[in-house]
Amino acid sequence: MSAVFFGHGSPMNALGGNRYAEAWRAFGARRRPRAILMISAHWYAAGPRVTAGEHPRTNHDFVSFRGPLGAFAYPARGDAALVRRVCELLAPVAPALDERWGYDHGAWSVLANAYPDADVPLVELCIDRTLPAADHYALARRLAPLRDEDVLVAGSGNVVHNIELLRSGWGGAPAGWQRRFNDDLLARLDRGDHAALIAYERLGPDARLAIPTPDHYLPLLYVLGVQRAGERPQVLVDGDELGGLGMLSVAFG
Repeated sequence: MSAVFFGHGSPMNALGGNRYAEAWRAFGARRRPRAILMISAHWYAAGPRVTAGEHPRTNHDFVSFRGPLGAFAYPARGDAALVRRVCELLAPVAPALDERWGYDHGAWSVLANAYPDADVPLVELCIDRTLPAADHYALARRLAPLRDEDVLVAGSGNVVHNIELLRSGWGGAPAGWQRRFNDDLLARLDRGDHAALIAYERLGPDARLAIPTPDHYLPLLYVLGVQRAGERPQVLVDGDELGGLGMLSVAFG
């Protein structure tokens, strides 16, 4: 099974009607797993956790979007066997079994397009905010066997995610920083330069603008952790929204 990083952007993308949603839908039509393990930027908390409910709720974890999204539901069921398998692979790390969190919009905004019938079982793994980037990558490496078990390992975030800059229209940023960072990241993905992508804080001023906080970047490291030798990145869709939101989605395998 493939592994995929989705640049999820606005939760409004759940409703489709744009090139990002179309690319996610095309990916889902080509790759149908038996279950999905999702690592979303929007479950970023202290300590390892995994969704453990049979029917996790749809989290409306935002305040700026209403209308159709207020009643949006993604009723994918959980998967107890996958939860057990994830815990087995991550041992001795022992994720807490969480029946409260549900599915956040980092998960359902893309999966509503990739698997619109919500008929693929779904489990979310929390991003432990207490860990450095290298530890997240190391955890992901332990999850690699899932790909042989027909599980789609999916990360959902944005490789460029500077909402403060986007909202303020700050003019102090150097011209072209988003494109330079995105192009550099794509080149490193293409040559498998995982070490540099893990140590992203050393990639210079463009990276510091693109990744002011790690939450939306770390899901990419989980996908890189399960990448196999010789696999080349397949860009599903790319683009920049409003000068601070990179929409790159990339698959392996």
